[in-house]
Amino acid sequence: MSRNSTGIALGLTAAAVVMVSVLAYQASANVPDTLAAPSQLPTNSTSGAPAQRPGGATALPPASGTGARVVYSLGDRRVWLVDEKGKATRGFGVMPSTIHPAPGMYTVTSRSGALTGSDGVRIEHVVRFTNVDDVAIGFSSAVDGTLSTPDPTLKTGGVRMKRPDGDALWSFATVGSKVVVVR
Repeated sequence: MSRNSTGIALGLTAAAVVMVSVLAYQASANVPDTLAAPSQLPTNSTSGAPAQRPGGATALPPASGTGARVVYSLGDRRVWLVDEKGKATRGFGVMPSTIHPAPGMYTVTSRSGALTGSDGVRIEHVVRFTNVDDVAIGFSSAVDGTLSTPDPTLKTGGVRMKRPDGDALWSFATVGSKVVVVR
């Protein structure tokens, strides 16, 4: 290969790398919020790492209310049980549903011991706190212990958690209990 053709090949390669970089930047800048969510789900307070914030990954989110409450962070995919003194007594990872509640304060409206979820999965310890587009939104755990990603083609409102976390939330969040949803 001559010196001139080597220079041309290097120039074309450099131009291709620049073009791919520009296209990658444009694609990443236009990712919808629904696809920009974390790809891995922590299953308890010692595995995985939700998005970092001041105070650490497992710290209670700022501006998440006062008093006894359940705090659900949409971005962290995490739930905390908070006592009347404002201390988080338990925190754990969850698998969000396909339909999400808006950030705000809610109260537990109803509970069911066991039933079949809208996705066909047998669930237990269902704690409902709102409705979005005629879909009940609430916390639950699968009876078989699985924590799978919901089918994106279904309209589901079940925020799933591991069975021990579901047991704890069931004991903590009775009808009328406060639920605070944060981004």
